[in-house]
Amino acid sequence: MKISQKGIYALQALMVLARRYEQGAIKIREIAYGEDLPEKFLELILLELKNARIVDSVRGVNGGFLLRRPPAQIRLSEVIRLIDGPLAPFGDAGHLRALIARDDNHRVLYQIFLDVRDAAAQILENTTLADLVAPPKSKARSGSRKKRKTTPVGAISMPSKTS
Repeated sequence: MKISQKGIYALQALMVLARRYEQGAIKIREIAYGEDLPEKFLELILLELKNARIVDSVRGVNGGFLLRRPPAQIRLSEVIRLIDGPLAPFGDAGHLRALIARDDNHRVLYQIFLDVRDAAAQILENTTLADLVAPPKSKARSGSRKKRKTTPVGAISMPSKTS
């Protein structure tokens, strides 16, 4: 799957709106400046997101854009499908299943493509804007982890062949 520059810009703008979800509307200029995005292009993207009922606009001095739903209810798959079309890197699932059913010689290959398509779709389906903007989970400090024994590369010996 290839995500267009437009898709990346849309996700970046939505992340800004998600981070500031409780703070009200944010002006396009502020989003564009903060994310280093072209303002006119961002305006078109946000209009498309508004028409799809993902964002809302507010007019007036304190106007701008805001998410229409909480960040936890907006899935990446929804945004990518809207902006870039199907999620599938190898075609749609129905087409791949038909190839699997009729092409015995290449069935395994098409099944791999279907598995990749399904895995990518599942990840995007299960990831929300809230997931993208959540603070990173704290990891255990490196000093508290057990150190693993390592063998120097030159110290690995291979069994010798005897004839």
